[in-house]
Amino acid sequence: MYDFDLFVIGAGSGGVRAARIASENGAKVAIAEEYRMGGTCVIRGCIPKKLMVFAAHYAADFEDAEGYGWSFDSPPKFSWTALIEAKDDEIDRLNRLYYGTLKNANVEAFEHRAVLKDAHTILLDDGREVSAETILIATGGAPFMPEIDGIEYAISSNEVFHLPEQPKRILICGAGYIAVEFAAIFNGLGSHVEIAYRKDKLLRGFDEDLRDALGREMRDVGIRVRYNTEVVSIAKQDDGLLVTYNDGSTAQYDQVMFATGRKPNVQGLGLSELGVAMKYNGAIAVDDYSRTSVANIYAVGDVTDRVNLTPVAIREGHAFALNKYAGLDISPEHDYVPAAVFSQPPIGTVGLSEELAREHHGEIDVYVSEFRPLKHTLSGSGERCFMKLIVECKTDRVIAAHMIGPDAPEIIQGIAIAVKNGLTKAQFDRTIAIHPTSAEEFVLMKTPRAVTTDGE
Repeated sequence: MYDFDLFVIGAGSGGVRAARIASENGAKVAIAEEYRMGGTCVIRGCIPKKLMVFAAHYAADFEDAEGYGWSFDSPPKFSWTALIEAKDDEIDRLNRLYYGTLKNANVEAFEHRAVLKDAHTILLDDGREVSAETILIATGGAPFMPEIDGIEYAISSNEVFHLPEQPKRILICGAGYIAVEFAAIFNGLGSHVEIAYRKDKLLRGFDEDLRDALGREMRDVGIRVRYNTEVVSIAKQDDGLLVTYNDGSTAQYDQVMFATGRKPNVQGLGLSELGVAMKYNGAIAVDDYSRTSVANIYAVGDVTDRVNLTPVAIREGHAFALNKYAGLDISPEHDYVPAAVFSQPPIGTVGLSEELAREHHGEIDVYVSEFRPLKHTLSGSGERCFMKLIVECKTDRVIAAHMIGPDAPEIIQGIAIAVKNGLTKAQFDRTIAIHPTSAEEFVLMKTPRAVTTDGE
């Protein structure tokens, strides 16, 4: 009756995983992607950004090395062009791997924009129509750009990877993980970096201690944060971009980047015409099994705005395919999902913030440790490390772990296994420390932090 058993719109991590697993379980599968295979993470997100994070950190490494006896006859030189070319080569390689993965899985790939004509018919932008019994939407998210005068002169997290030259002065608007990560990247590469944010702390939604610590660390490395500040207009001039702020002040930059959030990428797909239910923010509403309000249409990943992380999209896509084509009954879990922010220094976190933990778990004990990493005793760097464990008193279970400092994401990945599986503080305490490491502090913290009577 149909050309395909499954048609996937969007070839990011979640869509590709769903397509591959469905095909391996006997379904005839096709997938459509209007840009490049790999989606936001591979093409214009996690991977190229992390490569740029590595590049940015070398400046601090060279400086730290002097404390260990290294000297340089001439200052190290950085080439923006060489970095971008090397990054592009790696992204091209990954893009080819995605094509290879789909081909090896017998998934037919269409390099076209696909929209829904009806619940079973897909219209490609070359005029062809194909039909499918089941349709999976995995189109991810897109940068949000505000409607202000001169917004056409600003860039988003899409364009930042393709700048022809490094800006000497850059303003980054926003204070989420994308904003603070690119602030660290450009600062590490030698640009003058400022952040403009309409609130009074970075990283809304994260643990307050992490927010405070990151604010201090970014200030100490020379990143200026303009708190309680919004951009009201941007004007192009011969020697840069003139930004006007809500307090009437102005400043000039070579680039202005907006990282003020992302929106579900659903525009023009034909979903509303079919009666697919949407959330208040434009995301596709789904149940625990990624089903939409239309029986044969499903959705996974950022387009559903559940937990907007690549590994979560992969898990959702994998579960969908196994449920639909292998007869399993899997509901992807969205609790205790670890996350990282590749800021300067980086952050790793799993579980609720201290504030939300008190709200949801009642009485808790909080253990903290703050110290100067061993490496910096000789490097001379003032960078510090902060770690926190949150324990539910009635069960002794560790319900959250937070860290900011060198290697935090790598360390939290292991701690997340313990938190996800309900280990207690006593079990943490019984674990022998690996010395000397920063990670050992997670099994050495013995005394809870004092709590005032008002819970602060």
